[in-house]
Amino acid sequence: MRIEEKPEIARLPLFREMDEAKRERVFAGSFLQVFPPQLTLFELGQHPDFLHVLVDGLVELSANSGGRDTTMRIVEPVTSFILAAVVNDLPYLMTARTLEPSRILLVPAALIREVIRQDTALMQATMRELALAYRDLVRALVDMKLRQSAERLGNYLLQQDTRQDDEGTVQLRAEKRLLASLLGMTPENLSRAFSALAAHGVRVEGSSISIIDRDALSAFVRPDPIAI
Repeated sequence: MRIEEKPEIARLPLFREMDEAKRERVFAGSFLQVFPPQLTLFELGQHPDFLHVLVDGLVELSANSGGRDTTMRIVEPVTSFILAAVVNDLPYLMTARTLEPSRILLVPAALIREVIRQDTALMQATMRELALAYRDLVRALVDMKLRQSAERLGNYLLQQDTRQDDEGTVQLRAEKRLLASLLGMTPENLSRAFSALAAHGVRVEGSSISIIDRDALSAFVRPDPIAI
């Protein structure tokens, strides 16, 4: 990692409270690289050599079984991904690939495990990321089991609007077919879900989604009242 990159990375949630000497040790063995789109970073079943931290860009996590693929998560910055596999030194349960040019910090897995044992702040930050990932998983399962497809889509749009500054316009960074897979539906069902949301205050213009009537959309999708 170049010297001029260290201050930016030191401010990331995973590292910012660490002991300075231990953080420098992590940085000395790490790499900050830019990867092109559509590049596979690792595959399901592969043993983790690095902890990946997405600094800029977009990454898809997917799984497959019996010749069928599904999108499990679309990772946005700034966060690590599949931290659990690295911490437990177990094979990945998902494949990761970049969806757009992505700047990713690569921390050797053995090094991060060693420093986690030594640095309380890093251990606490790791626990927090794992806990938040678990809560995201529970929310996704609740959505899949208790919401219809249009409700899942509407809830996703409200969540994205909150993440994108609550301005009422959501920019879809990933292709709609990936969004459909993420939400557990076919592309055709996604199209029908968008059409259904038109009656509840949503307007679609390509990858730009406008929430014209947030109250109407909220009444229809019953958003999760627990934000964190």
